Amino acid sequence: MRIAAAALALSLGVSACVTAPSPDQVRAPQPARAVDPERFYSGRWLEIARLPMGITDGCVAGATSYVLVNPTRVDIRDTCQVDTPQGREKAVGARGEILDPGTNAKLRARYFGGLVTWDYWVLDHAEDYSWFISADPTFNKLWIYTREVPDAAERRALVSRAEALGYDVSRLEFPAF
Repeated sequence: MRIAAAALALSLGVSACVTAPSPDQVRAPQPARAVDPERFYSGRWLEIARLPMGITDGCVAGATSYVLVNPTRVDIRDTCQVDTPQGREKAVGARGEILDPGTNAKLRARYFGGLVTWDYWVLDHAEDYSWFISADPTFNKLWIYTREVPDAAERRALVSRAEALGYDVSRLEFPAF
């Protein structure tokens, strides 16, 4: 009985960590264009802006590194520095699955061996793959990434693009780099 109760508690706890929404919860716009997986899911992206989340409190100089393993699998490593750009690094890895082969703009990331699952959509990106705007399908989370730290004008243009997608950009935070 104790084992069954523990299994049920674990199952309920794990299900609470899954952010893959049901179709009626999807509010984000569909991705604007297809993603070239070899160009997009490779190398390091810098987190320029995000909507606040408890998990990122105290995180600055955030980055995500991708490695395309095969046409539908991506290895992910998310990092940030604690409190200052020179602070201690925090990192977490995930196994990603491209959910829409051919378009390649929807990714499911499984962290901690699949205990935590998040869906990310690439809503828009630069033709030259110098930036992208990503969100969760429920439209509650938003990130803006670039390959290099943008100047103030580039940052304003990216924020304006996120606003054009329907986000309340007044809540964005811009972690130090």
